[in-house]
Amino acid sequence: MTSLAHTLAERAVTTRYEDLSPRVVHEVKRRVLDSLGCALGAWTSRPARVTRAIAEGVSVPRGASLLGSRHRTLPELAAFSNGALVRYLDFNDTYLSLEPAHPSDNLPAALAVGQAVEASGRDIILAAALGYELQCRLCDAASLRKHGWDHVYYGALSTALLASRLYGLNVPQTVHALGLAGVCNFATRQTRTGQLSDWKACAFSNAARNGIFAAQLARQGLTGPHEIFEGPKGLFQMVTGPFDLKWATGPDDWMILRTYIKYWPAEYHSQSAIDAALQLRPECGDPRQIESIRIESFEAAVSIIGSEPEKWRPTSRETADHSMGYCVAVALLDGDVTRASFDEQRIRDATVLALLDRIRIVETAECNAGYPDGIPNRLIIRTGDGRELRKLVKYPRGHAGNPMTDDEVIAKFRRQAAGVVSDATAQRLIELALALDTLADVTPLLEFDVL
Repeated sequence: MTSLAHTLAERAVTTRYEDLSPRVVHEVKRRVLDSLGCALGAWTSRPARVTRAIAEGVSVPRGASLLGSRHRTLPELAAFSNGALVRYLDFNDTYLSLEPAHPSDNLPAALAVGQAVEASGRDIILAAALGYELQCRLCDAASLRKHGWDHVYYGALSTALLASRLYGLNVPQTVHALGLAGVCNFATRQTRTGQLSDWKACAFSNAARNGIFAAQLARQGLTGPHEIFEGPKGLFQMVTGPFDLKWATGPDDWMILRTYIKYWPAEYHSQSAIDAALQLRPECGDPRQIESIRIESFEAAVSIIGSEPEKWRPTSRETADHSMGYCVAVALLDGDVTRASFDEQRIRDATVLALLDRIRIVETAECNAGYPDGIPNRLIIRTGDGRELRKLVKYPRGHAGNPMTDDEVIAKFRRQAAGVVSDATAQRLIELALALDTLADVTPLLEFDVL
């Protein structure tokens, strides 16, 4: 019987750039630009400083660049640091299914390995599409969250697959890379439980670091467990149970087209609640006079961003952007949700906390039935003068059912780049990202001057 790892390896080796439709190619380019913007927005964060310092301690002349520098390091360290920046703000793209995920976390790995092997932009686009495809198809196939494990395990597999393709591994080598990545990279869900820490930004980039390393080991001839899915102690038996894994059936069937760019820098399940709050805000009057807010939602949102006591008194930006109640409160009070919404001073603001105390989140059968096709959240606001305002949003701006335009993606990038790079550099990065399919070398996209 052919193993699932062998089937995946054959797909990675035989897929060609020409198998991607122009829509898929363009979407990869949009996600590269969006991810660069997310990284620039996180430029001064603690995870950025710490991971950059670690990576700067290793110099590899023909390695991969740390973003915004000419420093070359090991591809796995570049992916680790650059990936932490992409993820820090919780502003990069999302896919929701049996398992939630942030598939653009694959992009720093694709760019790092691609640069190190001098791959073309087209090669990197194909590798990125493969990473998105495997991670999202795994998310469709089985939940890790319900067993207490974190979604980044799937990222170790997806980055091992895309790195194997960029390194030019054959089918047996790619099987070994998947085995090496899959046997040792289980991460507990504690990353996203209670008061959240800096590690939230690093969890996937660490999986990507290990996925790249697995591909490097397989490239040098190291073998790995070949039944990582079906084996007696493999994923099926120990965690998920058996599943069938679907794959793209045509040029327009790639999973990247079903993923979502974030419009607000907050955990994705809250996006429709934020959207509803902003739509109702003009009718509310003074938000400080709101009597009560009931948020009707679905199991994943209630469990992840609405059930724990820490979400009602966040003490870190990581916890605040994973609190639907907090996000709704600042949306109503401020008229937007931005990076500044999660500053330490705002998190502790008595006005925000007072409104947060008047918010309740409940799970409903109606909202459960609408997920994961959409992310249905209904706000029911009781105003101080006795009125009741209702709004249900299923497809917030940026969702695959309500996608952002190219101009909106570019505007989002410019907002994150402001104050980090010059306007001229920002414009050049936009042009390079959107011309990725024409680049023979991606170095200019990674090495640039910061202010």
